[in-house]
Amino acid sequence: MSIPREPLRRVVVAGGGQVGVLAALALRRSLPGCEVVVIGSQPGPAAFADWSPSAMPFTNKLHDRLGIAEADIVTKAGGSYRLVTRYAGWGGGEQQGVLAYGEALDPALKTAFARDWGRVRPLGAGAPPAGSVAQVLAEAGRFAPPPPGEPTPLAAVDYALRWHPAAYRALLIQQAEAAGVRNAEGVIDRIEPGEGDAIRAVGLAGQGLIEADLFIDCTGPQASLLAAHPRFAFTDWSASLPTRHVYLADPAAPVIALEDRITLTSAGWVTEVAGRDGLHRVLGTAGPLARHEAEALLGTSARAAIALTPGRAAEPWIGNVVALGDAAARFEPLGPLHLDLAHRQLDLLLEMLPGRAISPLERAEYNRRSGLMMEGVHEVLALHFAGIEAQRVFGARVLPGRVGAVIDQFVRRGRIPFREELPLLGQEQYALLVALGWTPGLPPAARHADAAAEARARAAFDAEARAALAFAPPYDQWLARAVNANRAPAGSPKM
Repeated sequence: MSIPREPLRRVVVAGGGQVGVLAALALRRSLPGCEVVVIGSQPGPAAFADWSPSAMPFTNKLHDRLGIAEADIVTKAGGSYRLVTRYAGWGGGEQQGVLAYGEALDPALKTAFARDWGRVRPLGAGAPPAGSVAQVLAEAGRFAPPPPGEPTPLAAVDYALRWHPAAYRALLIQQAEAAGVRNAEGVIDRIEPGEGDAIRAVGLAGQGLIEADLFIDCTGPQASLLAAHPRFAFTDWSASLPTRHVYLADPAAPVIALEDRITLTSAGWVTEVAGRDGLHRVLGTAGPLARHEAEALLGTSARAAIALTPGRAAEPWIGNVVALGDAAARFEPLGPLHLDLAHRQLDLLLEMLPGRAISPLERAEYNRRSGLMMEGVHEVLALHFAGIEAQRVFGARVLPGRVGAVIDQFVRRGRIPFREELPLLGQEQYALLVALGWTPGLPPAARHADAAAEARARAAFDAEARAALAFAPPYDQWLARAVNANRAPAGSPKM
């Protein structure tokens, strides 16, 4: 007969940014009989996940699980929608490509698109056909989130949310306080060891010790709890990820758009995230730039310059300390991968929540799967720097993990090998490689394609795209109506 373990009595979350507050809310709702305390304040700008103005589609599902309404993010946290990310310059010259979300294409259409995308196009020829309904909608400027559970022409369109980071954090704080999450302001000034690898308590300057059964480290790249552990080890990614300096711009004028952009320049990469609170630009370079040079590339003033050594914790869960997000892995903010990783790690922790007595097996399994998540991010980032144009800017790099095999299979056979815990689906990886300038090879099936089946698949896609365009309203008009429906402020954060 199995005997239930004694449940957790208190969990301390270190770090009061959007990652830490969401983790505290999630733990409180998953463990209603457990006290949850957030200590510390918002981490600094080097904690990219805590300042991210956007996430990936996985976060929508996590929000739903935790009862965070999408409408509240739109009306109270400056929310907006992204359907695609446009890449420019990664394949040289005027080359562009589009990454959409989801896995929705008919297999016969994938084959046809492989030929279209991979074909050498003469000067003056049009762009390859749209690879997704999301791209069709984004380029037409038409969208509204589909009603959940209702069959509409937009039901299969996957999307990501953006928000104003401070307003989003304030919204999370409201919900965490309503759920009974406690907050203790102060700076961690000591860590009291417990039995074995565990810690017993953390001390806040001038406030004494706070004991807990489980500690969640959301303090950003300094990893205040995990990095202080005697068994902490850091796995360096410097050989494969070349970005060493990151420059954050002050938000420019608001931009209402369904796409974001990632551009390779002669000096480094620039990301642009549209938002109602302003256009968020970030620049990443291999070497340091003078402030005026960085601001010229950003097109506006820079609010922070950050030196970066990429890598991850060898074990993000040691003893009774679990690190999430930037406390577990440090890498360049080339897209919204920081917050996506933090949220997927949080979801994994909720799946594997321990009792007061932590089993070594569950800790090892968490470390295995979380490690695969971090290495998956590592490999996706490394794909960006594997192409010829990126090597001209950043230099040649070592290809980590299975990146070399992925590129080989893609260019020879148009195939994406399966890998566990990757942040992108197979179709998304395919679109990313095309956007980065790689030409897909044709699988054997494409050499003997059924022309009639392809024609039917293309006709079905065209019909789906026309129906979506007819159903979706102009996005800017829909967004204005949604915002005007509720202008209640999100409130001032206290955590």
